[in-house]
Amino acid sequence: MNTVAAVDCGTNSIRLLILRRQDDGSTTELVREVRLARLGQGVDATGEFHPDALDRANVIFEEFAGVIAEHGAGDVRFVATSAARDVSNRAEFEANVRERLGVDVDVIAGDEEALLSTLGVLSGVQAASPALVFDIGGGSTELIVVDEGPAIRSAVSLDIGAVRVRERFMPSDPATADEIAASRAYVGELLDGTGIDFAGLAAAIGVAGTVTSVAASVLGLQEYSRKAVHETLLSRDDIQRTVGRWLGQTKEETAGEPCMHPLRAAVLGAGGMILDEISRRVPEGAVLVSETDILDGIALGLLGR
Repeated sequence: MNTVAAVDCGTNSIRLLILRRQDDGSTTELVREVRLARLGQGVDATGEFHPDALDRANVIFEEFAGVIAEHGAGDVRFVATSAARDVSNRAEFEANVRERLGVDVDVIAGDEEALLSTLGVLSGVQAASPALVFDIGGGSTELIVVDEGPAIRSAVSLDIGAVRVRERFMPSDPATADEIAASRAYVGELLDGTGIDFAGLAAAIGVAGTVTSVAASVLGLQEYSRKAVHETLLSRDDIQRTVGRWLGQTKEETAGEPCMHPLRAAVLGAGGMILDEISRRVPEGAVLVSETDILDGIALGLLGR
């Protein structure tokens, strides 16, 4: 048997996946956990992790360390993405991880993030090609166009994410019409500058908290169900209706909805706006939701070593 643990530390959430490969080659999922840390709080403005965000993250690291030890994972990879790339106090963050988890932080670039996301997504869903796989994070959004094989045709990482857009463009609560218009213009310009032939896509697959939260809302879930959300097909109307509601509400009103974490509620309108701008560009505006993503790609990569 081979047991591995993957930690994906993003701008908004920190997640853990523990997989075990049996002697017969089959794979068993032992643990899948997600915690909201809002590690990217204020990073866009200050260029450093806020002490409160580091404290929240440290509590999660300690919890995850216990879970990893309990399941005897022999190979652990801790991957950090957008929020950790350019902060001035990155050394403090990395020391916190080593002290609590006993591993180094692997701060990956956008191209590796794209590869791992694709590996994870395509382990769980099937779609016609060329397909757009997109991951709306807190600090960045990855867009990968995949052909049959699968083969990556193109991969782009944009410095737009739910936390970054909220803090930079939407300071009001709820955001004003002018703030929303400015953020849409900025995001739209970046999307149109990617060189992606959106009209030529056969499918669009979305991952991460914004997309899964839209799916949970559309399905009317009172308690979150990963199984129910996975492979939900969101229509253009589903996305516009849900995102429009979030953009018109205060963060407290959004936090009062079922399946909602307060730290995610504060940035969902901004993340939803990015989703809406992607949806308006893909054929028929439809988005397939995947619950397998970069976290799965990290763990599967460990098993493949």
